Amino acid sequence: MKLTLGFSPCPNDTFIFDALVNHKIDTEGLSFEVLLEDVQTLNLRAMEGKLDLTKISYGALPLVLQHYMVLPGGGALGKGVGPLLISAQPAEPGKDHPNMDDHTIAIPGENTTAHLLFSQAFPKAKKKIFKVFNEIEDFLLGSADQAGKTAGVIIHENRFTYQKKGLVKLMDLGEYWEKETGYPIPLGGIAVRRDFSPALQSKINTLIRKSVEHAFGNYPSLPSYVIEHAQEMEEAIMRQHIDLYVNDYSLDLGTGGRMAVQRFIEIYEREKHVSAGTRDIFIRSDHI
Repeated sequence: MKLTLGFSPCPNDTFIFDALVNHKIDTEGLSFEVLLEDVQTLNLRAMEGKLDLTKISYGALPLVLQHYMVLPGGGALGKGVGPLLISAQPAEPGKDHPNMDDHTIAIPGENTTAHLLFSQAFPKAKKKIFKVFNEIEDFLLGSADQAGKTAGVIIHENRFTYQKKGLVKLMDLGEYWEKETGYPIPLGGIAVRRDFSPALQSKINTLIRKSVEHAFGNYPSLPSYVIEHAQEMEEAIMRQHIDLYVNDYSLDLGTGGRMAVQRFIEIYEREKHVSAGTRDIFIRSDHI
């Protein structure tokens, strides 16, 4: 049986899925047609129910629940892993929570977790523009000599590169979430089609877990699959990326992870003044 599978070319995703899609483990009769795209593109495809299985931002989860449920394995969730708010202009001295009301903010996708976390911290900031995550540093550098105030929210490997480019951190949005909620940060999860049988959903989750275990078992060696898809990245940066985003929550969300996702949806409903509905979010635990 062939399934369509979407995830990003970032090292954490290619690290997690390498063994699965390249048959380094027994996939028990399943094969995968892979689509590598940035997470906002995957979010949009998920909203249309285009893929059988896909990485999504938790910020987009309420918009895809009619098509998908969340698997416990394969996602990115943890503490100290949140998006950063950065700028070419230094922060005002003595201010832990800068004023963004008069700034133009570059956000890595409208339906991303990063956008929701920014909105939680800065509900009055309205001047937003949406860009692919790897375009934000250049946008800030290009606007540094202009009169207008700009800032940007960065994710993925840009956390490790912005300082080398002369950009400065204004705020850690993940730390803000953790202080406000006490939960780990739900960044991205793996969504599986809701109309698949519970047995198939469980089988897919088990295979993803085995893929992660295989990757951990061979780490710190980097698979060629990770290296070939990383975007102009040193191997040390790839390992930093993996160390930050792939952890025990990638094996299984657990109770804490599930509670974090539930809280995230509650905040989404409050911020957007909508209801995500009453559909089950996670695949049935009795089939895991």
